[in-house]
Amino acid sequence: MIRFFLQKLGYSLLTLWGVVTVIFLLFHWLPGDPARMLLDQNENSEQLQLVKKKYGFDQPLGTQYLWYLNDLSPISFHANHAEHYTYFNQSKYQGVSINFSSFTLAFKKPYLRESFQKNISVSSILGNTLPNTFVLATLAMGFAVTFGLLFGMFAALQQNTWMDRSLVFFSTIGMSLPSFFSAILFAWIFGFVLHAYTGLPIMGSLYEIDDYGENSFIAWKNIVLPALVLGIRPLGVITQLTRNSVLETLQQDYIRTAKAKGLNTFQIMRNHVLKNSLNPVVTAVSGWFASLLAGAVFVEYIFGWNGLGKEIVSALNTLDLPVIMGSVLTISLIFILINIVVDFIYAYLDPRLRN
Repeated sequence: MIRFFLQKLGYSLLTLWGVVTVIFLLFHWLPGDPARMLLDQNENSEQLQLVKKKYGFDQPLGTQYLWYLNDLSPISFHANHAEHYTYFNQSKYQGVSINFSSFTLAFKKPYLRESFQKNISVSSILGNTLPNTFVLATLAMGFAVTFGLLFGMFAALQQNTWMDRSLVFFSTIGMSLPSFFSAILFAWIFGFVLHAYTGLPIMGSLYEIDDYGENSFIAWKNIVLPALVLGIRPLGVITQLTRNSVLETLQQDYIRTAKAKGLNTFQIMRNHVLKNSLNPVVTAVSGWFASLLAGAVFVEYIFGWNGLGKEIVSALNTLDLPVIMGSVLTISLIFILINIVVDFIYAYLDPRLRN
């Protein structure tokens, strides 16, 4: 099991390095000068050179890449010369450092640099927005998994009946609807037309401030519509995957043996069918959960949800490259971590995969 873990960890680190490299090169090959983005309308040649020197934009691309890896690494090396770019000149250092004659060895959390527009660390921005997106994605996936498993098993047990066909039909529609269209449709119907009955707002975030502007509170009603919209597509996928997997499992010989022993349908489903039908569902759930974090951009923007997706849209509009790069890296890291967890779940469900 330890060898299995180390192997997966090595693959994950290699994948993360590849993602970092692609993101760095992609955003540094885009047209536009980051130094000019920082100065905005206050640009002059002297200020431009100072900003380029301060952030290392005057160095060759390879040097900038190494500095970027150095900033992201929890163990990093930094020159003690003030004229060189260094992590210590750009942020409030938090961690342990060991000073040598020409460089400093730092043990720190990954540094995602500073926002061009807000002049605060990207880590702070992610810390304020990512939890809101995580709550939204978790509730959406919980809704999709709960009802997807129930609908899928029910459709399999009622195979070729009108209920089975209806569930397959509606799940297909749910999979084909784009999230931005569903968001607009749900916001208009349940947040505007039927607002007097539902009491659900069109826009709102997880936290709201009271009428006196002193205290904040969690407004759970604001999460209902975005969570439902975000969960529609994975609900359709999980429903059909569960149905097909259960139907395949029900054809196995050990299911016939269980029926011959006198076990009822509930016992067969609980003890034999469900666990042996979960592998494709686990794959779908893991992939979709990570996708929800990345795909919540349109849903958060339409519903005014103060999450990572909305922040990405704002950063794209203002070309705030550090925020965009930090957000993409964070989402990629979440994908990798979820895949590691899924691999361990697979190894638990099927011990043959540990070899």
